[in-house]
Order: sequence, then C-alpha cells, then structure tokens
Amino acid sequence: MTFHKKFTKDADKIAFNRKHRQTINFNISKYDAAVARGRARYADLQEARSRAAYLKRLMLSNWDEYLKMFEEKATANGITVLWAKDNTQAIEYVSEILRENEAKLLVKSKSMTTEEIELNPAANACGCESVETDLGEFIVQLAGERPYHIVTPAMHKSRADIGKLFHEKFGISEDTSAQEMSVYVRGVLRKKYTSADVGVTGANFIVADVGGVAVTENEGNGVMSTSFPKVHIAIAGIEKVIPSMEYLGMFWPLLACMGTGQQITAYNTIFTGPRKGNEVDGPEKMYVILLDNKRTELYADNDCFEALSCMRCGACLNACPVYKTIGGYTYNATYSGPIGSVITPFYKGFKEFGHLSSACSLCGACAAVCPVKIPLNNLMLENRRKSVEKGLRPTAEKIAIKGFEKIAQSRTMFNLPSALKNIAFVPFNYTMWGPYRNMPKFKKSFTQRYKNK
Repeated sequence: MTFHKKFTKDADKIAFNRKHRQTINFNISKYDAAVARGRARYADLQEARSRAAYLKRLMLSNWDEYLKMFEEKATANGITVLWAKDNTQAIEYVSEILRENEAKLLVKSKSMTTEEIELNPAANACGCESVETDLGEFIVQLAGERPYHIVTPAMHKSRADIGKLFHEKFGISEDTSAQEMSVYVRGVLRKKYTSADVGVTGANFIVADVGGVAVTENEGNGVMSTSFPKVHIAIAGIEKVIPSMEYLGMFWPLLACMGTGQQITAYNTIFTGPRKGNEVDGPEKMYVILLDNKRTELYADNDCFEALSCMRCGACLNACPVYKTIGGYTYNATYSGPIGSVITPFYKGFKEFGHLSSACSLCGACAAVCPVKIPLNNLMLENRRKSVEKGLRPTAEKIAIKGFEKIAQSRTMFNLPSALKNIAFVPFNYTMWGPYRNMPKFKKSFTQRYKNK
C-alpha cells in the first residue's frame, strides 16, 4: 500500500471515531484557553511576531556564518561538534559514542529531532536501553507508539486510557488520579536518571555567539537527563541556530505563549559544554550532532525555505481543522499538521509524501497563529504545484481536471442538459468525495438561471 492510500484509509477511519474526536477537542480546548490568556499578556503581540519573524529570516540569510560561529565557540567550550548529512550518519555517530562509553542505559529528554532519526531503536541495537523521560513521551513509549503531537506527545490519550495502560504495565489501579500517576512515574524515572550512562536532549535553539544549546521544558527532565550521566549528546536540526543569546529574550516567552500559554516555560537551560575542573555536576563529555537531513535542500527552494523558521511550538497543529479531524498518526511522519505537511515532502520525498500538502482546506488558521509568520497555507499550495509539475498526482485527478478544463472553456459545454452533467459527475460520489456526501444534482444551467432572474 502506498503512503497516499494508507493516508486516505487511516484518515477515513479516524475522522469518524467519536471517542478520538472528543479526546482531541477536549485536550486542545485546554491549550486554546491557556494560549488565549498567554496572548493577552502581550501589549502588542503582532509586533512581537513581526520581530521574531524578522530575526528568524535574518538567521536564514546568514545561516552558514552562524553555524560556523557556533562550531567555533562550542569547540572552544570543550564540546565535540559533529555534522550529520542524514539520519544514517547521525545514528552512526550516536552508536559510536554509545559503544566507546560502553553505555547500557540512556535517558532522553523530549526531542522531535531524535524521533526523526529514530534514535531509540538504534540505541537498543547497540545494547543500550533508551528511556523517554518526558511524561508524555514516556506514556507513548510505554504504549509502543510514537509522539502524536509536536508539543504534547500523548494528546490522543485520555486519563482513563493512561490509567488502563499503567494498570497493564505496572499493576496500579486504573482509577489512580493523574497526580498519583505522575508521582509514580517520577519515582521510576529517578532511578533511571541516577544510573544512566548517557543523557540525550534536542535543542530548541542553538546559540551561535556563546556556542550553547538552549533547551526549554516543563518537567525538569531535561536538566535531570544531563546532570547525572557522564555523557551528554544534543541532537539538533541545523535550522535551530540563532545569532545571539540576547534573542532568547524574544523567543523563549513567545514559544511558551504560543505553545502552552505560559508566560515562560518552567525550565530554560543553556548548555555550553561539559563540566569544568572546579564543577561537581554535569557530564564529563558533551557532543552536539548538527543534523541536515535535507534541510539544505529545503533551504535551496525559493518558495518554501521560510518553513525553516519554525520554532516547533505546535500552534499550527492546534489551530488546524484537518489535524483535529484526522489526528497525528495519519500523517505517518515525524512532523504532522500544517508544518509537517510542508516540510515532510522535502525530507522524505514528494513521490511518497507530496499528498500531505493536499490535506489542507487552505483556511489559513495555521498562518494566523504562527509566532514567526510562516505563510503555511501558501507554502502548501506551492507544494501542490510542485507535485503537479513532477507528474505525481493521481491519474483520476488528471482526467477530472482535464475534463473540467474542457467544460470551463466552452459555453456550449456549460449549457449541456443537466441530465448529462449529473451522469458525468457520478464518479465523484465514489472516489473523490467519499461515501459520506453526494455531489449535488444539476437542475438548470447557469445561462438558464441567469435568464430567469
């Protein structure tokens, strides 16, 4: 089954799952309410968005210089900087580090980049247990699933779902409260932190002028994952670089506001190297793996390069009516929702994933909430054009569009008897429109209606 057919099948199945929709709508409504309060704290939110968008575009205009500056500063701080062309090379680096340090246990803070390179299976293949320490990530790992949402990995699960999962895995009561479950997981993870050989994080920002990796999180698991293990590996997409530490004063509050509605996230840390001789906490070694994985190809695209400005706040997913209907897993990609629909065809190929850019109503809600003003709906239109130019659209669609073109160019064709037009559009009821609605019947031509009125 092709990715396109699987997408259509999965979307059809989940879109009419009432329980799924209720869970997603409930969880996103909580975020919407919090974000509304967060936005109200800004005296001029649009000015903040404009400023953040400008700074992100400034980064892209001098991308190579800032990355080289980061490497120079980070190396001077004692960090080993590794450049990974793709997933394979990134995994080779990680595997080598794990083997060199004879690692048997790895604790990992939340990171979509590590999901992108599929770090957990690779670590397990090296004989190293990889444990997710973010509560949401811990839940989906326990369930044998992948993150459902960029910010909230277990958004698709209700408290009852998690209670049932914990009962199956740990034997605790299904009626255990959310607070009690959190306390239980904290106890489980505390033992993992103190015995782990390696800690892995992603990076919300790579700060060029100090050679540091900025990580923002709400549970303290990022700090814990880097305090006890002897080795810290940070894996970051190369688009995460920003010129200066002073810009965090703009980005951190805006990321928190648009992602979770907070004034600022609970834990904000800048890692600038392994521990020094007079320090007692922190890793003995620190590595930063800078991941390309087709990002430079996206950068070379004159239409869609702006997507690299994304801060991964998740606001576009929460606003998207398509995402809320078909869910995160239907996309079958690391990054879902509007931003995923734009960048995944570049990262994983238009032939396999170009259809994602058609999973959009073009309502523009994503662009309206994006904190760095990425015109996501317009970029999806550009991707659709690319798919057409590459000859990747379905044959039935090509025939239908050609047929419409012929009709639209001819007044005579437009004025065909309604019965003939109704017959011509019958296939829409069984293919493009799906089984839940029917093509409306033609009764009169436009010319006839115009003359009558």
